[in-house]
Amino acid sequence: MRWAGRGASRRDDPPDGRAGGAADDYWVLTVVLDPAEAAPDAASEALANFLWEAGALGVVEETVAGGTSLCAYFPPGAAAARLAVRVRQYARDQAALGAPVRPDGVSVAPLAPAPWAEAWRAHFRPLAVGRRLCVSPPWERPADSLVAGREVVWIEPGRAFGTGDHPTTRGCLELLERALERKPAARALDVGTGSGILALAALRLGVREAWAIDPDPDATAAALENAGRNDMAERLRVGTTALEDWSGAPADLVLANLLAAAHVAHARPLARAVEAGGQLVAGGLLVHEVPVVVGALAPHGFWLVEVVEHEGWASLAFGRTP
Repeated sequence: MRWAGRGASRRDDPPDGRAGGAADDYWVLTVVLDPAEAAPDAASEALANFLWEAGALGVVEETVAGGTSLCAYFPPGAAAARLAVRVRQYARDQAALGAPVRPDGVSVAPLAPAPWAEAWRAHFRPLAVGRRLCVSPPWERPADSLVAGREVVWIEPGRAFGTGDHPTTRGCLELLERALERKPAARALDVGTGSGILALAALRLGVREAWAIDPDPDATAAALENAGRNDMAERLRVGTTALEDWSGAPADLVLANLLAAAHVAHARPLARAVEAGGQLVAGGLLVHEVPVVVGALAPHGFWLVEVVEHEGWASLAFGRTP
């Protein structure tokens, strides 16, 4: 089992039943991939992205008898039947293009109670990232050999995205480190902060202060809690707001781990958020989406500095015209 795809805010973690509502108010949509066809990984990533954009709280890829399935978890109030129709149509469209997706393999069911917190804890272990960072859950003590010469960022994601294990988060952390080596920053803005991992890593690497914004109150609550765990509550300011509503001063470093569609749609607000001569680290893209995002940001003064790829995902570093 692995957590698949990624959301518009940071969600590489499974849902844990957001506060309020019984477990059976939540539901799961399952899509079975055809094991007899080719390129299941590409089909899985594309479908996971579709489910994230449809509002999934988590998407899990599981190995089942004879193949693979994707399980997407949705909150109370989401229209299960209507979404199932959309996913079946998407599956038919993809199957017509040769993708190993079975339209008859789409099903919805109530979500049975499950120990989600323990499930995702079992998959979250201390992780060395880049040359200078180590991301660790607070209930673990990283081995001395793992943290030697590294800055430790203590993260408990709770109901928000961001443990560092997802390839797009890992790529952003690596590019963050290198961006600060190229040009130190005094102030960072983390857009769609989730657990706060990118903002806190920036502070660990020498940024003086950071803002972390996210329209999801669960995310900003998690970021605040993690700031306390890292003794950075006085250096991290958190706002429950979307990028387009952000009215703060431009930052010399902006971190935005979003979906490709969000980068394209918010190219202008991103340009307002990055000061002239500043840097942008953008994640959440599948590799084939890189040209689209680069093309959307270029007219707003951004030029591509570097691309990092992990497991089919890309993270990008940009400079902005002085």
